[in-house]
Amino acid sequence: MDSLLAVDLGLKTGLALYGKDGRLGWYRSKNYGSEARLKRDVHNMLGSIPSLTYIVVEGDRGLAAIWEREALRHNIPARQIQAEQWRQKLLYAREQKSGLKAKRNADYLARKIIRWSGMAGPTSLRHDAAEAIMIGLWGVLELGWLKTVPDELRC
Repeated sequence: MDSLLAVDLGLKTGLALYGKDGRLGWYRSKNYGSEARLKRDVHNMLGSIPSLTYIVVEGDRGLAAIWEREALRHNIPARQIQAEQWRQKLLYAREQKSGLKAKRNADYLARKIIRWSGMAGPTSLRHDAAEAIMIGLWGVLELGWLKTVPDELRC
């Protein structure tokens, strides 16, 4: 089954994997601590997801280059976006008036996505993982895996 990996870039990285059905398969947050550790893990991670067909990254351009190079080696299309792109598609204007407000609303919607995907709700959710979940939802909408945001996810 095809899957999409969404990445909120940073040495503290958020990751979310979506299936072709548009639902979240897993999510996590990882603190790499150094660019060297990030490079090693990106190679291993992309090799460990056999169904991976697309990658969407958001954030630091320097770190994006690491993911894009490794995606190219694995023959996986990768796209870098900016936060404004997924925010405009998934949040109302009033929900993104400030970065803090946008992060809070991304956390709220990410928790709804987790439940909608049939997963147990998290006790805690780091903002990087929440944003990766949002980036992934944007990605599955862009790819047409979901035609619209499901009604259950609307505020």
